[in-house]
Amino acid sequence: MRFFIPTLLSFLSLLILSNCSVEAEKNVEKFERPSISIDLAEILKRGKLTVLAENSSTSFFIYRGKKMGFEYEILKEFANELGVELEIKIVNNLDDLTEMLNNGEGDLIACNYTVTRERSRIIDFSVPILRTPQVLIQRKPEGWEEMEPIQMEKKLLRDPAQLMHKKVHVWKNSSYYRRLMHLQEEIGDTIFIVEEDGKIGGEELIEMVSEGLIDYTVTEANIAKINQRFFENLDIATQISVRQKIAFGMRKSSPLLNVRLDKWLTNFMAKKTFKYLKSKYFDWKKSPVKAADYLAILKGGQLSKFDAIFKKAATKSGGLDWQFIASVAYQESKFNPNIVGFGGAYGMMQFMPNTGPKYGVYPNSTPEVQINGAMKKMNSDFNNWKNIPDKAQREKFTLATYNAGKGHIEDAQRLARKHGLNPFVWDDNVEQMLLNLSKSEYYRDEVVRNGAMRGAHTYKYVRTIYARYLEWKSVYK
Repeated sequence: MRFFIPTLLSFLSLLILSNCSVEAEKNVEKFERPSISIDLAEILKRGKLTVLAENSSTSFFIYRGKKMGFEYEILKEFANELGVELEIKIVNNLDDLTEMLNNGEGDLIACNYTVTRERSRIIDFSVPILRTPQVLIQRKPEGWEEMEPIQMEKKLLRDPAQLMHKKVHVWKNSSYYRRLMHLQEEIGDTIFIVEEDGKIGGEELIEMVSEGLIDYTVTEANIAKINQRFFENLDIATQISVRQKIAFGMRKSSPLLNVRLDKWLTNFMAKKTFKYLKSKYFDWKKSPVKAADYLAILKGGQLSKFDAIFKKAATKSGGLDWQFIASVAYQESKFNPNIVGFGGAYGMMQFMPNTGPKYGVYPNSTPEVQINGAMKKMNSDFNNWKNIPDKAQREKFTLATYNAGKGHIEDAQRLARKHGLNPFVWDDNVEQMLLNLSKSEYYRDEVVRNGAMRGAHTYKYVRTIYARYLEWKSVYK
């Protein structure tokens, strides 16, 4: 594979790249010194560590009712070490990060923040928690599922020089924009850099590439890995920069906090817990659904070896069919009672660690206990939507809740009502607003209480499971 040889100018530019580089150059000088002095002693006295974060897959998000995020989980461990509460303050305008930090509105910045020379003049950084390059986000060619690897490679950009005369959408005040500007110098030709408004987040641009709305964008490799999990038609293999240091930012007036955090991080990153977190967020891959598996079920005399358990559990339900819960089990695990998935979800029904025990389900529970626990959970969700008059629509709300948690679905309902859609109808109404919850103009709306989410994932989840349920219901009486 050919690669580029950076000039001296471009090499220097690589040292100032960043994922959350959303501060315009003109603002660099504005907040040279903290306007407030809050250090470790003050944090311990008030009993709270406040973190300025972004609503993203690496920083902080809510999944199935559980607070998650690579950086969130690290800092949760640090707060426990200090014996204080961890408070997450979501920052909607990342241009305000350093000002909010130096004004005392938060104690740490956690948003996949890259160490740069400009930022180091304004704030201090912890020891790096990651080192990662920038990568090109591009869409795999049509029909990629059936292509041989060599055939697909020919249709993808592998040399950054191939970006000449291509449109690449990035936020103008980001490090990606500056990297592309320098890349133009290196290749000696024009890249059509489309300057996006700051209201559009990097993960929104990634989703737009997947949907075919734009062709290219740029992000860090660790963020790309997480997003590829949700958008399988994306390619993230082409690097366009060297590896950069990702760290937590803090005020220059917090030297003791810096020392304490650095010492703790150095020890923590050598432990298995840290390695587990990296694997959990950046290396986990969902087992693919194979058409052959589905067809094999349809040809057999039963759905699974657990059919009797599904049927018995359904007799205790409030109206849900056994094929309904079986369709969920197939989607979640392919009827595997021992699988472990994203976020620590476990078992055939993929209970989250904070949810399973409420229904008597643990990682070592028998298949019967797992299925009965899931039926209890789905009955509870089904009954919580009593204000949905149509049974089929209510079942779809139940599926959405099982996948995403009720909070996100209620956010989508409120958005539907606000935008003139029916909040009690899933099809083409609430599901449309759920899709919009990955867009900043929607998840930052005042009616939204649970932040951003991957609406496309739940949208497909409900449609896939319900279509399969109806088919199984007609075949397996």
